[in-house]
Amino acid sequence: MHFDLPDLRLLAAIAATGSLSKAAATFPVAVSAASTRLRLFEARCGFALFVRKADGMQLTPAGRLVLEAARGVLGEAQKLQDTLKELAGQRRITLHLAASTVSNSTLLPAVLGPFLADYPEVDLQLVEHKSVDVLRVVLAGECELGVYDGNLINEGIVSLPFRNERLVLLVPVDHSLAGREQVRLADALGFPFVCLPAERAMQRFVEELAMNLAMPLKVRVRAPSFEAIAQLVAQRAGIAMLPETAALRAEQELAVRRVALEERWATLELRICFRGWERLSSHGRQLVSYLSTR
Repeated sequence: MHFDLPDLRLLAAIAATGSLSKAAATFPVAVSAASTRLRLFEARCGFALFVRKADGMQLTPAGRLVLEAARGVLGEAQKLQDTLKELAGQRRITLHLAASTVSNSTLLPAVLGPFLADYPEVDLQLVEHKSVDVLRVVLAGECELGVYDGNLINEGIVSLPFRNERLVLLVPVDHSLAGREQVRLADALGFPFVCLPAERAMQRFVEELAMNLAMPLKVRVRAPSFEAIAQLVAQRAGIAMLPETAALRAEQELAVRRVALEERWATLELRICFRGWERLSSHGRQLVSYLSTR
């Protein structure tokens, strides 16, 4: 059976307004033309879609089923139109991604750069949260995607593997801990620390760990990035806890050493999360593909 999008849009407009004349005015088109289009559509269907009454038009049971399917077709058509505009550079797209400090500062840039290069129509809003808050904002629909520590319970979302990362201590090469293969956090808390700003998600996590051990962190100085922290550690300002990816880079360039942490929480299984594949935008799906395969 043949139909076109104006047929479906007219059907939806009549159902929304309850009136052929009001629906015709939204196109705009003459009432007579709208009436003819509806009549021909019903003839092709082989049944009535509306009951005509003195006070307006009401969907028949069959009309309600057709309307439900029509809305799905119209929604997909709109998605296609938006995608074509995006690819032609006529429409900017903003994706919201929530991520933990570890993934945000070490692992994501290597993936997001190629994605943004391939999709110049996309603007990316990247917000940093503790992993539990990454799940919260994704579930609430405030961010389309998230990257979080997969050790957390994740009811209500889709979760896919991203990367594994470890937290390690970074110490000066001549520090008393530098010769150790691994230590427990409690063994390090007697030393002064070089830390991130207090509001950063990872820093809140580290300070909560120390408080749980009843050994508050001795913060000597705070620095804005892992690179700045490594510089200060190399100059003996203190020791630090860093993702191993950042610590490896620092170890290659500075007089510092990595020391493994024994605790299970030091190994992070980072995962991608979103509310459902069908609820992602077309560009959101592409970003998931980049995150999960590169």
